[in-house]
Amino acid sequence: MRKYIYYLLFLVMLVACDATKRVPEGSYLLNKVDIDTDTKSVKASELEPFLRQEANASIPVIGKYKLHLYNVAPNDSTWLNRLFRKYGEAPVLYSERLTSISTEQIKLELNNRGYLNVIVDTLLNIRDNKINVTYDIDGNDPYRILTYKDDIGDSTVLKILKEEKKLSFIKENDVFDLKVLEEGRSEMARQLRNKGYYNFTKDNFQFLADTTVGTHQVDLTVNLLNPTDTTIHQQYFMGNSIVLNGIDASVLENNNRGYELDTVQFKDITIIQNKNEFLRPRAIYYNTFLRKNRIYADRLVDHTYTSLNGLGAVSQTNINLIPAVRNDSNFLDPRISITPGNLHWMQFGIDGTNSAGDLGVAAHVTYEHRNIFKGAERLRVRLNGAYEFISSSSLPESVNLIDQNYYEYGAETFLSIPQLVLPWLLKRLKEQPSASTEFSVGLNFQKRPEYLRQFFNLSSKLQWAGLDWRLTHTVEPLDINYVRMPWKSQFFIDEYLSDESNPILRKSYEDQLIARTAYSILYTNSGIRKKPKNPFRIRAGVDLAGLIPRLTTALGGSKTSSEGYEEILGINYAEYIKTDFDFAQTYPFDDKNSLAIHFGLGVAVPYGNSIVLPFEKRYFGGGANSVRGWSTRTLGPGVYQRNDTMRADFVNQIGDIKLDLS
Repeated sequence: MRKYIYYLLFLVMLVACDATKRVPEGSYLLNKVDIDTDTKSVKASELEPFLRQEANASIPVIGKYKLHLYNVAPNDSTWLNRLFRKYGEAPVLYSERLTSISTEQIKLELNNRGYLNVIVDTLLNIRDNKINVTYDIDGNDPYRILTYKDDIGDSTVLKILKEEKKLSFIKENDVFDLKVLEEGRSEMARQLRNKGYYNFTKDNFQFLADTTVGTHQVDLTVNLLNPTDTTIHQQYFMGNSIVLNGIDASVLENNNRGYELDTVQFKDITIIQNKNEFLRPRAIYYNTFLRKNRIYADRLVDHTYTSLNGLGAVSQTNINLIPAVRNDSNFLDPRISITPGNLHWMQFGIDGTNSAGDLGVAAHVTYEHRNIFKGAERLRVRLNGAYEFISSSSLPESVNLIDQNYYEYGAETFLSIPQLVLPWLLKRLKEQPSASTEFSVGLNFQKRPEYLRQFFNLSSKLQWAGLDWRLTHTVEPLDINYVRMPWKSQFFIDEYLSDESNPILRKSYEDQLIARTAYSILYTNSGIRKKPKNPFRIRAGVDLAGLIPRLTTALGGSKTSSEGYEEILGINYAEYIKTDFDFAQTYPFDDKNSLAIHFGLGVAVPYGNSIVLPFEKRYFGGGANSVRGWSTRTLGPGVYQRNDTMRADFVNQIGDIKLDLS
């Protein structure tokens, strides 16, 4: 209690401290800065970056806490006072010069945003050595577009821009906003650079504005500036690709070291490498997208950079494009240099544990090879173990303490391949950007005085992206989760697995066999070069369990239990179908505030060999990924409670249907 009193006294001391304590005579503390504007298309928050002076940081109740902290320290140089001044903030003194500059900068910005007749006044309110500054803005009527037309003589360029609707970034009666014009010509140039116009920049477009046509009106024309040597802009195609596969470019220039190198032709790319290759040609080919005779596009360069740099074995990628003319056509010959990274990684950890007074130790070691088969495949092996010394105070002396202690050990292997491993019928999918295939297998054993539990998991996953990385596909062909408890003590059964026990705990110790297949997509309107005003994300997927076990049953590989359920390895396998849809969008009000909405819907239906969903596959509320004020699987159903046992509440806190709105 005394500690909190000290905190309260320190807080009162901060609030009571005079904010103008260190303001020199004849100066004023800049107490507050406001922007009051009537411009509808330009918000006050958009003008804040043009302020050359801002008041000291402030929070409710305490006020200018950093300034108060600075003022607490006397002028002497003790370590405590130096600490206060370091984390505090000196008073911001009003400057007439900086205020005048801010006024001019705000006026200039509003002129560029179409308010050519704007008036910016500075209002000062002085009281007790403090000054409040208000920038009062009268925007008057903005200039608007009366007519808008294009004057683009290159018919090919004009056709591309019209087909992609890139000329419609502004229309008649819109505010004459230079920011919109700048973004428009940048987007037009980006589109053309993705259509082969390698040398094209936004400066090739020019806007002509006539402000004399009427009151607050503008005639706007967009022109295309032609190259100096021709009237037509040239399109480029990809030419001959040369890849330096893990070698230094200086080696090529040294004629005495040529014997160290080897040249390999794989499809339409030439690979120069050491005798002992760094990456296999196939891995390089499927992670580069600058293919011969393709029309040049900026996004192909971006995709190549992203794919190659995403390989764990690669530390750096450099791409040079060399222009060339062959048979009256323009080509760009890529020269790609791939620099190797650190191929080996290891981690070791050891922890002390304390579980209700029982001390223990846990250790793990992880090794990863980032180029195990010379295709940038990542192989990771993890071994873990734990031992806990369970207290013997409540056990008879005749009990073997070694057998009564807890130990756990396990192993996990993970393999990631940076391309899709697919049958030849799906060959086209192999060239998808940001593609990967993953496999993992794991075993774990737990031995306690109360039970013996065994875990086995096997999973596979294929993932690839499209639409400028805005659409991601994930396929899980097979995911097996097998949990078995071959032995349980009678004490454990009576205490934790009886009908009167905690149902959440009881369900956590059931045997289970889940073999599932799943597909999901993730789409967002935010891309590598596209930053939308209102970003959103859509996630949808379907999860089907029991397909492989049902096939096994059809082939006679299962047994029927006395209750009529099909069993594999002595466990009823689960069958269900589960679908999920999730939507989230953000509506920014300004640079600091935004509104986020979220909608989630999920439906799961057991069938065949299951009458209820497996425990961990049911929907629930609470936890880190839900409403954090409640623990996992404890949210709901409000204050309603059928009786005093947890069993009744548990039924109402999980379900087969999910509806989230926030």
